[in-house]
Amino acid sequence: MNNKITINKQQARLAFARAAKSYDEAAVLQKEVNRHLLERFDYIKFTPQRILDVGCGTGYASFALHKRFKNAEIHSLDLALPMLQMMRAQTGWLMRMKNKLHLLSGDAENLPLANQSVDLVYSNLTIQWVNDLDKTLSEFKRVLKPGGMLLFSTFGPGTLQELRESWSSVDEYSHVNPFIDMHDIGDAMLRLQLAEPVMDMEHFTLTYPDVYKLMRDLKAIGAHNVTSARARGLTGKKRMQALQQAYEVFRSDNVLPASYEVVYGHAWAPRNEHTRKQDFTVALDSIQKT
Repeated sequence: MNNKITINKQQARLAFARAAKSYDEAAVLQKEVNRHLLERFDYIKFTPQRILDVGCGTGYASFALHKRFKNAEIHSLDLALPMLQMMRAQTGWLMRMKNKLHLLSGDAENLPLANQSVDLVYSNLTIQWVNDLDKTLSEFKRVLKPGGMLLFSTFGPGTLQELRESWSSVDEYSHVNPFIDMHDIGDAMLRLQLAEPVMDMEHFTLTYPDVYKLMRDLKAIGAHNVTSARARGLTGKKRMQALQQAYEVFRSDNVLPASYEVVYGHAWAPRNEHTRKQDFTVALDSIQKT
């Protein structure tokens, strides 16, 4: 019997779809991590002509990439169509008229792009939503041109540790999505023979007046529990009160902390590797506004 906790992709897609309108206001940490990720280009001299933004959400990373690489063609991919619809509504006409931005609906584990078709695969806080890390990284490698760059951030196991510990005193269900250790990601990149992999880590702490505000913020960005081992049905009042009481042990300076372990990584596609040309490419440039 396989007891591995996995992400229910259908539930994840639905959660992000519902969060599309509230995402930008609540995604404070996501935007800060993206800023730190983009700063890597201050030290890594690389000018891509074709970029894939995996897990683009409402487009803040794609817009920042466009600002930095004005001549680059950007393909923005997300699992949830309403996220792309929000992005399309906010995108300047200038970018669309110059054919610099393309919206893609798809999964990081099965990218709808041809082999060796992009110079940069960029992914900010998305890898934690995949079930097969090796398959995902293999897909990233597949679409990269020889010598192309992979740059990403994701959450490590220390993320939301207070919430995880508090729930563990309430029941035996999974309430926090699983996160992959930095060393496991590094090992996966080596297995796939990505060149010169580099990993590092940074810690963030957000603070909340109570656990209810934390739970609302997670829901507002679509990041609430969508694991296969989650409890079915609504969380009852007594269980929420028990959670609130358990979380109070972490209170300091009259606020509750929520810890985030952010993992950064980059690597390069081998220059001498030849891969078979892919048979298909799919773009959803005609996404309609809601």
